Amino acid sequence: MDHYDSQQTNDYMQPEEDWDRDLLLDPAWEKQQRKTFTAWCNSHLRKAGTQIENIEEDFRDGLKLMLLLEVISGERLAKPERGKMRVHKISNVNKALDFIASKGVKLVSIGAEEIVDGNVKMTLGMIWTIILRFAIQDISVEETSAKEGLLLWCQRKTAPYKNVNIQNFHISWKDGLGFCALIHRHRPELIDYGKLRKDDPLTNLNTAFDVAEKYLDIPKMLDAEDIVGTARPDEKAIMTYVSSFYHAFSGAQKAETAANRICKVLAVNQENEQLMEDYEKLASDLLEWIRRTIPWLENRAPENTMHAMQQKLEDFRDYRRLHKPPKVQEKCQLEINFNTLQTKLRLSNRPAFMPSEGRMVSDINNAWGCLEQAEKGYEEWLLNEIRRLERLDHLAEKFRQKASIHEAWTDGKEAMLRQKDYETATLSEIKALLKKHEAFESDLAAHQDRVEQIAAIAQELNELDYYDSPSVNARCQKICDQWDNLGALTQKRREALERTEKLLETIDQLYLEYAKRAAPFNNWMEGAMEDLQDTFIVHTIEEIQVRQLVPRRDQALTEEHARQQHNERLRKQFGAQANVIGPWIQTKMEEIGRISIEMHGTLEDQLNHLRQYEKSIVNYKPKIDQLEGDHQLIQEALIFDNKHTNYTMEHIRVGWEQLLTTIARTINEVENQILTRDAKGISQEQMNEFRASFNHFDRDHSGTLGPEEFKACLISLGYDIGNDPQKKTGMMDTDDFRACLISMGYNMGEAEFARIMSIVDPNRLGVVTFQAFIDFMSRETADTDTADQVMASFKILAGDKNYITVDELRRELPPDQAEYCIARMAPYTGPDAVPGALDYMSFSTALYGESDL
Repeated sequence: MDHYDSQQTNDYMQPEEDWDRDLLLDPAWEKQQRKTFTAWCNSHLRKAGTQIENIEEDFRDGLKLMLLLEVISGERLAKPERGKMRVHKISNVNKALDFIASKGVKLVSIGAEEIVDGNVKMTLGMIWTIILRFAIQDISVEETSAKEGLLLWCQRKTAPYKNVNIQNFHISWKDGLGFCALIHRHRPELIDYGKLRKDDPLTNLNTAFDVAEKYLDIPKMLDAEDIVGTARPDEKAIMTYVSSFYHAFSGAQKAETAANRICKVLAVNQENEQLMEDYEKLASDLLEWIRRTIPWLENRAPENTMHAMQQKLEDFRDYRRLHKPPKVQEKCQLEINFNTLQTKLRLSNRPAFMPSEGRMVSDINNAWGCLEQAEKGYEEWLLNEIRRLERLDHLAEKFRQKASIHEAWTDGKEAMLRQKDYETATLSEIKALLKKHEAFESDLAAHQDRVEQIAAIAQELNELDYYDSPSVNARCQKICDQWDNLGALTQKRREALERTEKLLETIDQLYLEYAKRAAPFNNWMEGAMEDLQDTFIVHTIEEIQVRQLVPRRDQALTEEHARQQHNERLRKQFGAQANVIGPWIQTKMEEIGRISIEMHGTLEDQLNHLRQYEKSIVNYKPKIDQLEGDHQLIQEALIFDNKHTNYTMEHIRVGWEQLLTTIARTINEVENQILTRDAKGISQEQMNEFRASFNHFDRDHSGTLGPEEFKACLISLGYDIGNDPQKKTGMMDTDDFRACLISMGYNMGEAEFARIMSIVDPNRLGVVTFQAFIDFMSRETADTDTADQVMASFKILAGDKNYITVDELRRELPPDQAEYCIARMAPYTGPDAVPGALDYMSFSTALYGESDL
């Protein structure tokens, strides 16, 4: 039997959870449900020669309930109890409920006791659950199922009818036109739809109900008066009745299947055409941007000032930060779109896409290379120009600095040299003035080099065409003129000082004799004072310091002991937590790994389990934060070792980050597996088989397969890897493994396996992930449409004619896809052609590139 996953179960239980509220909102719904559900049950029970009159009474002993389930499922239930006691009835009802649960339906708040006691709400809820599971769940239309599938089926069937707009299973059906449209669409001879009026709902409803009962064997499950008289008819009653139409017309599913196939093929074609248009536009826009940008990057017109060049550099930075990054993304997206489009075309048996002239990916890469070459040259030129101007600015600034320093040094020097202070000076003052003058002469000589440097810099600025050379030259000339004047004044002052020196030498000699005689007395006085001070200082200060050091040392030792005790407490506190958190992280990593490779339940079950783990991991974060706080205290205390744990904070951090990454990656892997499964139509059984084979050969539980393991896995699934001389060559990893396979009777060609490895491991990492594995398996086993299949589908819609009419296309296909066909189909020119006939055969072959569309 089919296995139904938890998501489907949730979909079916949603209406059941709303059951009590529905009845409380509108008691009229209970009446509608009683009638509808009773009629639905009788439509099946009559096949077993029985029926029910009162839905809450006739199911109390469980016998007819078990019979109903046997009829609609085609399976035998456990033998019922024939006793009349309450315990026998409860046993029978429980057998029925257990059977319902075995079909993947979780019954919420519905127990055997309530059914045996005749609880009408619970009984109606149970019957609704049965209807959902056995009459509605398996409805599938264009990748939608159950309620949505049934609604889409109604919308598709009633789309060509005026005044019919099916949006739900309540008010959309009140005027009765929806029921009449369904009947007319499949059996137009039964109802004259053109005579129906939207303002006469009773007639419409009774017409539909009577015709359905008489000609379609659908019992009358609804009362027209109840539907018209209720503001919002009961959704469950309407769904139950409409589902009977769906199953009654299941014989007409051949045409619908054909239409669905065509719609699917056209949808793929329309999507591919849109991708082609998007590629062409994006490629055109990108190439145009490159064409406009390259001349700007090739412009090498220099600027005279650093400010202007810096503005150019800022413009270039804006280009790199703001303008180019989006274009890099566009180029990357363009390549992704191109590869995705080619993959979709290949998987749908379409010819490869060839962009228009000059817009191939290679053309864009070549243009992009030219752009980057121009960009590189432009950047080099900018930097060279900036370095050149920087050199000029540096020289100019150096000139200004040296000139300013020289000018500051010369400031006041001319006035100083013109002074006649030597005329009233003593001999010693004269000698001092001479010494000072000699120092000035030395300083003046030293400044000669600076003046020469200033002149040299000015000369270099002139040679480099510095824009402000005139002001530089004027300043340099002023400095040179002043320098010559200072030299003349210096020589004149020296001559005056030397004349005055000779006159005052005698007086200076007398002062020197006096100083020599006073020196012994001064030395004696200084020695006496030193002796008096030494005795007092040494003895008093040392004794005081020794007495103070002993208690200070004791206090320091006490404080250090307390600090070490505190540090040990911090070590133990951190160690205790780390010894819990570290193993917890490791355990979670192992559990996540087991969930991702084990096959407990459906992929949705695994996903839910993983998300629960993710929640528990996130909730564990405060413990990590607390450990971080303890670690901070340890660092502040300058503790560098901890004998109480082998875990460091870095170990914990790395483990925590890996745990978060692993759970997120694993969840993403399962989500991708679900997408692949749904997109490729892989059954849960196939997925389990793939996983079992993958796990069997993943002996190190790494989540990946090496080349040898992968090859063995393929063989276990019955994949014949044979020689193909037209495919690329490769090589196997070990001769022993090949010999083993050959001995088992497998034809293991190197070329074929090399081809497969290029698909599953395009980056040549030497491993195959499970996602790559199922992608490959689904691609190798995917059932894709062909031109012949599409042609056959059109032939069904055309009633086996070799052409199809516009009216037939508009009647059988959604409006946008019908118009898509009409716009592209050529007129039919065969011998049986009629006006307006279209050639669906050439159109079908054109879809797959076998002719021009």
